[in-house]
Amino acid sequence: MFAFTVRRVAQAVLVMLIISLIGFSIKHNFGDPVRELVGERVTPQERQQIRDQLGLNDPFMVQYGRFLKSAVHGDLGRSFFFKKPVTEVILAKAPATLELVFCASLIVILLSVPLGIYSAIHPRRLLSRLIMGVSIVGVSMPVFLTAILLIYIFSVELGWLPSFGRGETVQLFGFWDSGLLTRDGLRHLLMPSVALSSIMLPLFIRLIRSEMMEVLETEYVKFAWAKGLRPRRVWYVHAFKNTLLPVITVGGVQLGIMVAFTILTETVFQWQGMGSMFIESVERADTALMVSYIVVVGFIFVVVNTLVDLIYGLVNPTVRIAGRK
Repeated sequence: MFAFTVRRVAQAVLVMLIISLIGFSIKHNFGDPVRELVGERVTPQERQQIRDQLGLNDPFMVQYGRFLKSAVHGDLGRSFFFKKPVTEVILAKAPATLELVFCASLIVILLSVPLGIYSAIHPRRLLSRLIMGVSIVGVSMPVFLTAILLIYIFSVELGWLPSFGRGETVQLFGFWDSGLLTRDGLRHLLMPSVALSSIMLPLFIRLIRSEMMEVLETEYVKFAWAKGLRPRRVWYVHAFKNTLLPVITVGGVQLGIMVAFTILTETVFQWQGMGSMFIESVERADTALMVSYIVVVGFIFVVVNTLVDLIYGLVNPTVRIAGRK
């Protein structure tokens, strides 16, 4: 297990280097932050002086090396627009995005598992066919269209839920502004969470259903039936336990994708998280903030997938044996 862990961590470091290189390459081909900082009245000579002060005229590898050296110490640069370290900007926006992803993931887990199991156990029932039909519609609809539809129904027509913003928040640990502990914050969080979960929920329902139907046809499940075990024990202990292996793998990948997909959800609901921050950084050509966002999201993606690989290696030892060979 130790060698397996070392290999996965080494792969994670290599992937992070590639992500940082790609993100930093974008910085040199996307707009001019000096123009956004000083406007049109500054002379070309003064602009060049500002670029020299910011280190924007240095060779690419010199700038990239300086970025890596600072990143190792937790310094991802300084935002040209906010005039402060990008780490502070991202940490201020991260709670909104992470709470949104957490609630959306909770919805996916709580709904996909029972619905997927039910559809696998009773594939010919009307409710199972209805679940599959709705899941096809869910897979086909883009998240921004789902978000707009929710706003129209529950905010415009019914007036039950607020359509934008985070609502009332409370500060935790001195830096975390949470909306999970207030009634108004939860009301504001409900629709964005449902909209974001609509990306993954149909996928997981269909994945759990197909995997469990395949497991139910295996020999050891048939042997469990032959032993006279209770149906619930066969379904939830013997079948569902082995269904979880591919679900864990796909779940890790999709969780990282969900963090990236918050851009669309946050834009529609004016949710002040990392996604909306990234859109603003693109509009303002704040390249330092753009690169840092790409690196942070990539880091979250890599960490989650590395943990999933390690968990999968613990659950299924044959993965470690195959990797060693």
